[in-house]
Amino acid sequence: MELPAVPQPWRYWLLLGAYGLFLLLGAAVFVGVEAPQEAGLQEALRGARAGFVRQHQGCLAEPGLERLLQRVLDADSYGVSALGNVSDDENWDFSSALFFAASVLTTTGYGHTVPLSDGGKVFCIFYTLLGLPATLLLATCLLQQLMGLLSHRPVRYLHTHWGISPDHAALGHAAAMGLSVLGLFILLPALCFWALENGWTFLESVYFCFISLSTIGLGDYVPGRGSPPSLRHLYKISITCYLLLGLLAMLLALETIYELREVHSLVRFFAPPQAPTSPSSEDDDQLEILSHDQLGLATICGATPSGSQADSKADGRVAPHDSPSG
Repeated sequence: MELPAVPQPWRYWLLLGAYGLFLLLGAAVFVGVEAPQEAGLQEALRGARAGFVRQHQGCLAEPGLERLLQRVLDADSYGVSALGNVSDDENWDFSSALFFAASVLTTTGYGHTVPLSDGGKVFCIFYTLLGLPATLLLATCLLQQLMGLLSHRPVRYLHTHWGISPDHAALGHAAAMGLSVLGLFILLPALCFWALENGWTFLESVYFCFISLSTIGLGDYVPGRGSPPSLRHLYKISITCYLLLGLLAMLLALETIYELREVHSLVRFFAPPQAPTSPSSEDDDQLEILSHDQLGLATICGATPSGSQADSKADGRVAPHDSPSG
């Protein structure tokens, strides 16, 4: 992929300016789309409150209503609803706590359930300090194994058996993997949420799946609140498993896309220039610097085949070629 010839000092300012414009564009669109909706909702809420006060003027004082509404809002910020039809939905039974732990360790953090006690807040801090590195390590090791099985091997098969060039095979495989993740972990689960969650539209279900698997976790839609009590625990455990598997599939697709030559060309375009190596000795000339391809997320737990070949070259040996296989 040919990129325009831009002087190196200007590339950082170009990237910074483009990102700033992207932020400004997003803010402008959100203001234009959401501000009228917010104004309409506020107006409707003020009208409903005024009508309620007029209807119960003889038996309800407005300061008492204010205190009640404040308590309701405070409880809702801790995940406790004042509505009668969901008041029996516990946030700290085992299945709900498991869902909370998974959302914390995957940095999704929906925000609808938070620790109430000081002890719970302290434990959450130390649990996260230990759990986040462990989650990153586990995800990295799993990605290393899955990248070889589901990404590198199919590309080699397309190249050796079908005669497709490695670049075109990698591009086609990345597109196929992205579409597979979209269908299996976003669209298909969205159909299930659309059928199981009362009041969710298909768009809202797709929105929830994407926001969850991208670890944004806004918390405006949380599944399981309207599920039958007999199936609530199984439903929440199933959602927890879906989030963990879906997050792994999303990372696998992103790592596959990251390894594309076009992506590396774009990264090298904005990357700072490398300092030239000094030919001080013959051994230094034989050392092969680890390429940027090997610095991806999937190579932290172990060396890739190209890394092994680099080590063999550094030792003065020639690594044998892998025989073409499917």
